[in-house]
Amino acid sequence: MVFVETIGDLAQESLKKKLITEDDYTWKLGELTYVGGVDITFSKHNSSVACGTLVVLDFKTLDAVYEDSVIAEIDGPYVPGFLAFREAPVFLQLLKKMQDSSHPFYPQLLMIDGNGILHTRGFGSACHLGVLANLPTIGIGKNLHHVDGLTKSRVRELLEAEENFNADFISLIGDSGNTLGAAMRSSKGSFKPIFVSVGHRVSLASTVEVVKRTCKYRVPEPIRQADIRSRDYLRKHH
Repeated sequence: MVFVETIGDLAQESLKKKLITEDDYTWKLGELTYVGGVDITFSKHNSSVACGTLVVLDFKTLDAVYEDSVIAEIDGPYVPGFLAFREAPVFLQLLKKMQDSSHPFYPQLLMIDGNGILHTRGFGSACHLGVLANLPTIGIGKNLHHVDGLTKSRVRELLEAEENFNADFISLIGDSGNTLGAAMRSSKGSFKPIFVSVGHRVSLASTVEVVKRTCKYRVPEPIRQADIRSRDYLRKHH
């Protein structure tokens, strides 16, 4: 396991050097048309079998315009901090299939059910996949991992503070002074925040704006749809 972590750490650090945390895309936010979401569902009967799903939505209507799923064998053990090494190859396979066919709905931006720079190593699955696919990516976390002094209780206090009570989101600033992401009240009536962070080639300001525009419920629609379809596909095909 130590050997796996050492190899993973070296590979992760190599990819991290290519990370871009500012807006780096050719379209303007108002011209964004196709937003993708990816998620993976593991079999309850065999932990090495999983279904990866890619969904692409029309950014304005939030209607699904493309979906594809694949059942995959996931090799290697889960090592905390290195989840992307297990999941990213599945998503890259789905993206490559779209690219190879020059599909017109190829996503301009991708949301991942996982963290971006809001991560113990500053390089979560959204960063990992973004760098490898060379795509603008956003990390969406349902739970807060304790990073740089940020804890659930501390974030809850900030959200409940009088000055933030009606705010859609609060910035998550660690003990280091670095802004690592945002805790968002993503929909009306949702008491549980989601934790969004930069993945690759998108600034936090743009990240928050895109997430706001894609939430019907607590979780942004690209991620929610990928999750629903992944579970459904696995149930029918495995």
